[in-house]
Amino acid sequence: MEAAKSVLGLSLFSIFQLNLVVSAADIYSRNDFPPGFVFGASTSAFQYEGAATEDGRTPSIWDNFTHPGNMHGANADIASDGYHKYKEDVQLMAHTGLDAYRFSISWSRLIPNGRGPVNMKGLQYYNNLINELIRNGIQPHVTLLHADLPQALEDEYGGWINRKILRDFTAYADVCFREFGDRVLHWTTLNEPNVFVLGGYDIGFLPPQRCSASSPLNCSKGNSSTEPYMAAHNILLAHAAVAKLYKKQYQDKQHGFIGLNLCSYWFVPLTNTTKDVIATQRANDFYIDWYMHPLVYGDYPSSMKKVAGSRMPPFSNYESKQVKGSFDFIGLNFYLTMYVKDYPSSLEMEHRDVLADMALELLCRSSCIMKPRCFCVFTCMCGQACLMCRHYL
Repeated sequence: MEAAKSVLGLSLFSIFQLNLVVSAADIYSRNDFPPGFVFGASTSAFQYEGAATEDGRTPSIWDNFTHPGNMHGANADIASDGYHKYKEDVQLMAHTGLDAYRFSISWSRLIPNGRGPVNMKGLQYYNNLINELIRNGIQPHVTLLHADLPQALEDEYGGWINRKILRDFTAYADVCFREFGDRVLHWTTLNEPNVFVLGGYDIGFLPPQRCSASSPLNCSKGNSSTEPYMAAHNILLAHAAVAKLYKKQYQDKQHGFIGLNLCSYWFVPLTNTTKDVIATQRANDFYIDWYMHPLVYGDYPSSMKKVAGSRMPPFSNYESKQVKGSFDFIGLNFYLTMYVKDYPSSLEMEHRDVLADMALELLCRSSCIMKPRCFCVFTCMCGQACLMCRHYL
């Protein structure tokens, strides 16, 4: 219960990033928001920095994913050229009146091989960016990892499906806290792991493109039945290890906050039938509670454990205690609302993955349907949506 209360209390220190569709935006002003409400913008290192091969940076899994043309021929070798134009961008932020800027650090730029010596030119870039923000009255909010894992670690031991990642991610975070923590008060360990776990280890349309051979994408490696659960488990343990490090060695001196960001949808039953209502709870369990339930209560939702069985790694008593309450805030990136329809026949599939384990269909008003092995959920655009407080608040 204490952990549950802390979500609400400490969320006062969070930035709420809202994607709102407002028909009459000009009638709103800052006076309509509570005092102290923080207005900001955010970017990810891979999508913003560019300079992909400059000053010692090595490839991330996203570099290797985009160069063969998987993103319609686009890559991020230049991107927004933030590595060279960050001063101009900070001036634009200041002119816009932003209070904060959340950006991610490229692990491959700061520690090129994922572990070992710090790249001094990468360190200088992030120090320069942070100092420029502060000079212009803008709070720096830092995300340690926005899905762009160093390719070297993926090649060496498989990245997030191997527990070795806990050691390397914690060591990387230690460098960031030590070098930037005197000026950075808001830390996000990972951004939207619930997206890159499904995309990268189940469906296979995101890096590192691991999925079962039965997937329509014909991945060359992976196991959609087990690896998404393994990756999510290691992500939660890594987050907890980094949060423990920060709270033990840095928080008292630096007076900052640490949390994790999730991608969130709001799910609504398609009908009032009991089956669709239960399926809607299951959608929340698999999409949000997969991460939130361990963070608040120390274990996975019972509905997931029942369906996934031995494919879902268990927490030891020690791990459960480490994960439970390992945050000062939770960030929610909210996008849209979807309707949920029960789809029990997916549990009869020969090759079960996370999508099949959900046993449901996701629908938008456009009649777009997401069944197991269907990707249209990412192109559906529903109208107004409302993310409601649930049993964590």
